[in-house]
Amino acid sequence: MLGAADGLDADEYIFATYYIETPSTDLVKFSIGIALEQTTGTWTKVLGETYDVREKHAGKITQLFKIPGTTQSYILEIAFPTSNLSADFELLLAAVAGNISWWVSESTGFAIKLLNLNFPKSYLSEFKGPKFGLSGIREYLGIKERPILNTMIKPCTGHTTDMHVKLFEEAAYGGVDHIKDDELLGDIAINPLYDRLSRCMEIVDRKYSETGEKTLYSLNITTRSDKILEKAEKAIQSGANSLMLDSSVGFGPLRMLAEDPSIRVPILYHPCSSGTMVAAEKGGITHPLLAKMIRLSGADIVVLYTYLGKFIGATKDSNYQVMAQTQCAMQGKKTTACLLGGGTHPGLVPLLLDAFGPDTIIGAGGAVHGHPNGSRAGGRAMRQAIEAAMKQIPIEEYAATHPELRAAIEKWGAPKSADESKKLYALTGKN
Repeated sequence: MLGAADGLDADEYIFATYYIETPSTDLVKFSIGIALEQTTGTWTKVLGETYDVREKHAGKITQLFKIPGTTQSYILEIAFPTSNLSADFELLLAAVAGNISWWVSESTGFAIKLLNLNFPKSYLSEFKGPKFGLSGIREYLGIKERPILNTMIKPCTGHTTDMHVKLFEEAAYGGVDHIKDDELLGDIAINPLYDRLSRCMEIVDRKYSETGEKTLYSLNITTRSDKILEKAEKAIQSGANSLMLDSSVGFGPLRMLAEDPSIRVPILYHPCSSGTMVAAEKGGITHPLLAKMIRLSGADIVVLYTYLGKFIGATKDSNYQVMAQTQCAMQGKKTTACLLGGGTHPGLVPLLLDAFGPDTIIGAGGAVHGHPNGSRAGGRAMRQAIEAAMKQIPIEEYAATHPELRAAIEKWGAPKSADESKKLYALTGKN
């Protein structure tokens, strides 16, 4: 084991922790190579890399030890000087997960995965985090204790504005609190962005005047980076009460909107393209680290694919680790609400509440719009499932007197475990 952290000023470094595999017999030299590659050095000595430059700006190895029971697996920690970095994740990722990410190779036995980043207080203070967070969204909707119910319009894309508005209305009047565009739906000819916004917000206003229940609509404004702020401002001027970005835009546009004082609505960030960063077992970064950076960048809501749903790679442990990063204390920053989705249906609600508690958003797309009796009944079935779980009434018992819930359970079942839940998606051929 090699350690050198005790002599460093922790407020002047970002500590990056890696899992590495290497057949190299000179592990220290290999690790120094990583530290220099991502800071001051290259493959050969250059005149400008003086002793003074290295001392002030090179990465420092602070931990290096072999993982017990393995032959060539190690934990490596490198301290990166904050003097090298501006307070943005774009340059930071170039440093901590840059060229070395190309070293991953099964054929040569090299693997590098960035596990975590520990930030100094001075660096964290540059990030404002979410404007609203879960508490602000609860306050806006007037929902104090139960989970917030979300749906996304299905089919994902290819439908007209008329169809979109009809599905929106049915879901809203079915009791859905938060409706979002699907991540695949942008500003397209058959369903223009501002047309659907104005018509959906008319429904939001009408529902509120008739029922007293508010509805949040997250409009997907994903586009090229230089047009995002323009779209956001126009959407808010047109009445939008929430915005949505796909992760394909990166962290910068999210932070731009979250820190702009004129953008006074919650922002949903959909990690649809982030699988390229987190899915590899021996490359990329971890899901909890991604969640930490999303929260710091200002997302009020982030989609979390649960281990109970259709996504094969999701695990209970990874879900908990993500929620820890979105909810833990972080210099007074607001928490990011996790939208639990990915194949959720009414029969899963008891398991979701048991695993994650009520301080979440439960997202159900196919289960709302695929209900045998339509989207309004689908929304009611989800609300009834939430009511049953909050009252601690067995869902089958509650379904006996609630026809919408009963129809949903007859179609999708009420699994008692994650393994039982997964059988549904295997049978439907979705995985």
